[in-house]
Amino acid sequence: MDNQYDVIIIGTGPAGYTAAIYASRANLKVLNFEGWQPGGQLTITTTVENFPGFEKGIDGKALMAEMKKQAAVFGTEYVSKDVTKVDFSGQPLRVYAGKDEYQARAVIIATGAKPRKLGIKSEEKYWAKGVSACATCDGFFFRDKKVAVIGGGDSAMEEANFLTRFASKVYIVHRREEFRASDIMLDRVKSNPKIEIITNKEIDEVLGTDKLTGLRLKDTKTGETSELAVEGMFLAIGHTPVTEIFEDVEKNKLGYILHKENTMTSMAGVFAAGDCVDHRYRQAITAAGMGCQAAIDAERWLENQS
Repeated sequence: MDNQYDVIIIGTGPAGYTAAIYASRANLKVLNFEGWQPGGQLTITTTVENFPGFEKGIDGKALMAEMKKQAAVFGTEYVSKDVTKVDFSGQPLRVYAGKDEYQARAVIIATGAKPRKLGIKSEEKYWAKGVSACATCDGFFFRDKKVAVIGGGDSAMEEANFLTRFASKVYIVHRREEFRASDIMLDRVKSNPKIEIITNKEIDEVLGTDKLTGLRLKDTKTGETSELAVEGMFLAIGHTPVTEIFEDVEKNKLGYILHKENTMTSMAGVFAAGDCVDHRYRQAITAAGMGCQAAIDAERWLENQS
């Protein structure tokens, strides 16, 4: 069959592309499904300044394009399709894109995670123009500016504290009066003079012209609206791993794939890397590192099977 491979990688981004580079360099026949967002979340990040090797930073989309080309140099093949079904019940492992079937001896899952969004049109309009879901990635660009963090859990508290390194003022906007955050994280926020907490408010609309200039807030009790002048909005309402189709692979209650041995999952020959596994760090460099590990683990596992 033409559709038989040593390794199939599902998903791109730093994890998928790095896995492709390492697997292809090991002289394995590799197919990479680019999926619903070729290049992953970095393709919607304007400038990446914390990926080693780029003194002046690099455009996220450009970085992913370079990784893709590097993997292609070593022989990686690409399919611009979404994987719709998998069958990991036995060898060969089977991956389906619609009616098309592809087979492999090993599979690396690198489907990533999607940041949860508010679901309003203006949020999409100003994405990467003031709206972000990663303070670690984009906080530097808001030096001496006012920003808002949306959320009420530990992640929101961490993002807000981190942003005070750059921003002149950080608002935490939460739709309820009670917080899911731990007491210690909430105490840190309350003791930070640069942070102000706004409760019982939800985002009604993101305001701006070419970029974000403010937020329209809606009181969750009275329905009254008000405006908050900020230049940045950081979503901290969680991430959703893109793992729904992997029904037989063991996951935690949030849907993140679990490793059983090194980067291998609960299914023999199936490995996982990047944000579909990692709900703690979620950085390009950690995803790339895990992609490297998954490729090496897959190569060694295949060698042992032979």
